[in-house]
Amino acid sequence: MIFAAATLSMKAQDVMVQVDNVVSAYIEDGDTIPQLLLPPVYVFPVLHFKSKKAEKFYWRTVRDVKRTLPYAKAIGRTLKDINAELAKIPDEKDKKAYMKSKEDDLFGKYEPELKKLTLSQGKMLIRLVDRECEQTSYELIKQYRGGFRAFFWQGFAKLFGADLKASYDKDDEDKIVERVIILVEAGQL
Repeated sequence: MIFAAATLSMKAQDVMVQVDNVVSAYIEDGDTIPQLLLPPVYVFPVLHFKSKKAEKFYWRTVRDVKRTLPYAKAIGRTLKDINAELAKIPDEKDKKAYMKSKEDDLFGKYEPELKKLTLSQGKMLIRLVDRECEQTSYELIKQYRGGFRAFFWQGFAKLFGADLKASYDKDDEDKIVERVIILVEAGQL
């Protein structure tokens, strides 16, 4: 049975009913009981910062995760789509042409936005790509565009203090980042 959650307000003798959303319900002993699915709420211990520097680091991490997580998720979805499409293409030449066209599309779509990332956000994106795709950025470039390009982009990243071979470790080094990601995805931060 479907039960409509309603907001009631009385005006003189008129009854005004506004239906906000529809929820499922069941009837038990003549009573209609609505069933609601609530999103999970994550509770972490309160953070106690040892210094202003540690607190600043935390809030910078929150900023960087909020800015880069959507891109990392988009990369993960795009790679799934590309892998599905590549599986359908039998000819190696056609695969390379497809990859070249996808690369051009993605550069056109994301390059202006990604150029605006700070260095710390770029480093965060590299680690989040590893989290989403379970492969480092270096491995992805090598797999899809070849070893020379991977070597070139790794050298370019190293010039700016980044590392395309950086991996994501949610249990140790990236524990705070994982906490921030969980809270951001749950809408709690």
